[in-house]
Amino acid sequence: MGTAEFALQQQVDTLYVDHHGWLRGLLRRKLGNAFDAADLAHDVYLHLMKTGRIPPVDESRRHLTQIANGLVIDLYRRRQIEAAYLDALAMLPEAFAPSEETRALAVEALVEIDAILHSLPAKARQALLLCKLDGMSYRDIAAELKVSVSSVEKYLAAGLQACYHAWHGTGR
Repeated sequence: MGTAEFALQQQVDTLYVDHHGWLRGLLRRKLGNAFDAADLAHDVYLHLMKTGRIPPVDESRRHLTQIANGLVIDLYRRRQIEAAYLDALAMLPEAFAPSEETRALAVEALVEIDAILHSLPAKARQALLLCKLDGMSYRDIAAELKVSVSSVEKYLAAGLQACYHAWHGTGR
C-alpha cells in the first residue's frame, strides 16, 4: 500500500469511527430495517474508498448523507426493476422459468440498462425507448416529442452511443 492509499484508508477509518453509528441510524429510519441500513452504510464507505473523495471534517455528515441518499434511490430502483421482472416471469409457464442464476444475471443487466437510460437526457431516453420498444418511426417519434426528425436522430445516436460505451466499458 502506497503513502496516498494509506492516507486515504486512515481518513476513511476516521470517518467510519466518527460517523458510522449515526449513518446506520439514519439509514435504518429511512429504510425501516437494520439489515438494509447496515449494507448501505457499508456501501457508503466503499464508495468513499473507490472515489477517493473525502469531505472536509465540517461537511462529513452532509457528504455521507448525500452518498447514502443516492444509494437508497439505487436500492429502491433496483427493487422496482426486480419486482417488475419477477412479475413478468410469473406469467411464464413453469417449464420456461429461468434458473436462479439466470434471474440474477437478468436483474443485473436490467439494472445496468436502467442506469444507462437514466444517464441520458429525458428526450433522448424517451426517443430511444419509443424506437426500440414501441417500434415507432423517427417521424412518429418527432411528432410525439414535438421535435424535428434530425433531433430524434441525434437523440437516438446519443442513446446508442451510451449503450455502446457501457457495453464496451469505455468512458464517454
